[in-house]
Amino acid sequence: MDSPSGSARDRDFENMTDLERLQALVRIETPSLDSGAAARVVAVLAGWWRSVGAEVRIVDSASGPHLVAELSGTGDPVLLVGHCDTVWPHGTLTGDVPWVVDGDTVRGPGVYDMKSGLVVMLSAAERLRGRDHRAVRVVVVCDEEVGSPASRQLIDECTRGVSAVIGFESPHPDGALKVGRRGSTRLRLVVTGKASHAALDPGGGISAIDELVDQLGAVRELVADPALPGEVLCNVGTIGGGSAANVVPAHAEAEIGLRFVDPETERLVLEGLRALRPIRPGAALGVETLSHRPSWSPSASDTRWLGEIAAAAATIGQSLDGRPAAGAGDTNLIGSLGIATVDGFGPAGGGAHAVTEHASLRSLRSRIDLLELLLRSP
Repeated sequence: MDSPSGSARDRDFENMTDLERLQALVRIETPSLDSGAAARVVAVLAGWWRSVGAEVRIVDSASGPHLVAELSGTGDPVLLVGHCDTVWPHGTLTGDVPWVVDGDTVRGPGVYDMKSGLVVMLSAAERLRGRDHRAVRVVVVCDEEVGSPASRQLIDECTRGVSAVIGFESPHPDGALKVGRRGSTRLRLVVTGKASHAALDPGGGISAIDELVDQLGAVRELVADPALPGEVLCNVGTIGGGSAANVVPAHAEAEIGLRFVDPETERLVLEGLRALRPIRPGAALGVETLSHRPSWSPSASDTRWLGEIAAAAATIGQSLDGRPAAGAGDTNLIGSLGIATVDGFGPAGGGAHAVTEHASLRSLRSRIDLLELLLRSP
């Protein structure tokens, strides 16, 4: 059945239920790199954070506005990390992924990845009002789904002086937290050749497509090298070039996605890719980095932080553990620095980036309970 109407967005934060808060955020469709959409949802979030007593700063960027909130308290702040953009285009709510509540399950674009996580942060912070608690810093960026091109520096600034970090992406399917993430790099391999008539002057041209095919073969050999210390996932996601069958192509390119378990493998592969050279005389080859998130291997500080969270969970009847994740996110940028970090503090659910996207309301409330307890602890 459907939940209450979208007018919940216009009500005071204190008078809204957690479900209404989530609905209000989901009703504002926020595809990445739409600065107007980001401004609308950040304005709502800014008002809500101010209502729970935080000092709020909105940071403009080429991708749109980001939000930083500071909630004064005891000790060095705990940094809460989230994003407000989704993979879904405008019109999804009235198309493939409508807002629906059916018992414990809520569906909608971005409900799982990761607007429910934003509600966890806010609802826990609301419960802290008038009580002793840890200092809290919040950063919500608007370009995570496209690699955080305009928010990396802000995220780095927000890590300064923090005691620990919690990311609010979705958890593992069993609800476990994410401690460690594969590094993720997107590259564009660009080849420039020379056009000529494929029949009248085949030798006068330089086929950019033939050169690209051979270069992709070299990439496959590089990432499959058994001497590498760790596994590499490599996906050629797009490929294009040429204009007609009777023209030797002068241009070709491919977009490549790479995932790394450890920093040394990442370094060796990326250095190898940058060292690629054209095979055909006269061809030109370029390697352009589109986005890069370093690999985050779990550290001793991450393990201690996870243990503190698990111990707190046990006191309220929750069982919780953590392990590395295959996907990358903004916590890669933080965990790779050695700062005590966990991710996946959003509620359980499934279907991220798919029309089956959904979240559990019961899990949402459990995460709020746990975060409140963590932030109340001295």
